[in-house]
Amino acid sequence: MPEALTLSSLPLFPLGAVLFPGGILPLRIFEVRYLDMIGKCHKAGAPFGVVSLTEGSEVRRPADTGPTGDGFAHEAFSSIGTLATITEFSIPQPGLMVIRCVGAQRFEISRREKLKHGLWIADVTRLEDDQFVKIPPDLQGTADALGKLIKSLQEREVPQAQMPLLAPYQLDDCGWVANRWCELLPMPVELKQRLMQLDNPLMRLELVSDILERTGIAL
Repeated sequence: MPEALTLSSLPLFPLGAVLFPGGILPLRIFEVRYLDMIGKCHKAGAPFGVVSLTEGSEVRRPADTGPTGDGFAHEAFSSIGTLATITEFSIPQPGLMVIRCVGAQRFEISRREKLKHGLWIADVTRLEDDQFVKIPPDLQGTADALGKLIKSLQEREVPQAQMPLLAPYQLDDCGWVANRWCELLPMPVELKQRLMQLDNPLMRLELVSDILERTGIAL
């Protein structure tokens, strides 16, 4: 792999959620292991990695049955995640950071390590961005439904900072439309992770369209 596609010792933030490229992620941070990490990322203008938890919780908890070596419960997470770039940062009170991030490139972990204070770092390979694929006629309704939702929010004069989707709205792009529906729909985290990992944006949109039909959302 070209050097430009790899990152070493990327700090990770395991969450009970999935971040999609182009998606918005607000976070309130109070754990010591993340306060220092996020502060350094913000100061350096560097990204961190968001990965979906498969075992454990977002906040460290004591081990229930036998220590894992540090006395805390076991944590496990997916090998594919998304780089997060901090776009808003504030410290409303000591010991609390409030940030807003935007999802960038997906990545795959090649090596992971848990540091002494509980922070995970990893060597990762960045995955290719979705290629632009025009919405096919049979899936146009899925894009139109998202367009109607955006228009409805705009008509209600929802401030841009509170919109759940970032402009520009790429309603002609399979990957962008699929990702935004994945964020908006109430799906299990495991399903969102599988959809995020798909390399084919058209297939991702087809699966999302099926979910929309099954949930009774009119297209």
